[in-house]
Amino acid sequence: MNKLFVTLRACAFMLLAVCAAGAHAQAERAFSRDSYAHIRASHAGRALVVHLWGMTCGPCLVELPQWGALLRKRPDLPLVLIQVDPSSPDARTKRLAAAGLAGAESWSANTEFDEFLRASIDPTWPGDMPRTLLISPGGQVKTIPGTAQMNEVERWLDGLSAGH
Repeated sequence: MNKLFVTLRACAFMLLAVCAAGAHAQAERAFSRDSYAHIRASHAGRALVVHLWGMTCGPCLVELPQWGALLRKRPDLPLVLIQVDPSSPDARTKRLAAAGLAGAESWSANTEFDEFLRASIDPTWPGDMPRTLLISPGGQVKTIPGTAQMNEVERWLDGLSAGH
């Protein structure tokens, strides 16, 4: 009887831990041509980091845990993730959770990320991945093509805080 109680109590604690972890997860949103304008408008006047990634992009998958680590280090990091290749919602959710990004604002393409979707973000973007946009409170955009160096992102954020 005592063993049963201990086992049930352990199961209850595990269930609470899983529920608590899931409570911080944000619902993924479908990305359309108007989504980037919506993202910019909803974060207007504040710094914003937009990271574009894909499930079929090797460097993107290697980089995701680095974003998770930066988010743990800076929980107030204004990070928006946009996943640009069609894939299983379950696979995306698991990938983001494993990288420590379950709580980040996340958008995902449900169709092929074509030139119209790319142009809604940047008309000159040819589609290279990963890609990070550092958007100042004033709306200026600094683009980091390829894998971002987290220390560069931190320097940019610190520069904004210092008023540079």
